[in-house]
Amino acid sequence: MSYYQRHLFICTNRRETGNCCEDFGASALRTYAKERVKALGLAGPGGVRVNSAGCLDRCSEGPVAVVYPEGVWYTFADEHDLEEIIQEHLVHGRVVERLRI
Repeated sequence: MSYYQRHLFICTNRRETGNCCEDFGASALRTYAKERVKALGLAGPGGVRVNSAGCLDRCSEGPVAVVYPEGVWYTFADEHDLEEIIQEHLVHGRVVERLRI
């Protein structure tokens, strides 16, 4: 078994020119996701780890996140979307098709 059951990587990259996830408040949304995962008791070894990521190279679809080990990519707009990813994918293991890219 791996150290974490799942990793949620959220792009928080900032570019000088062009679209980037940080233009959509990705760092604040990552903080929200990290706090929610902790509040739900999911954080830590054997659970879920929320990480910032540099550019994930899907800038036109941003902001973006990816859940491993499944390798499922998501776009999201706000805390509501992230909450759905947390509840459905991280808690119940179900892919959120409406946010999948």
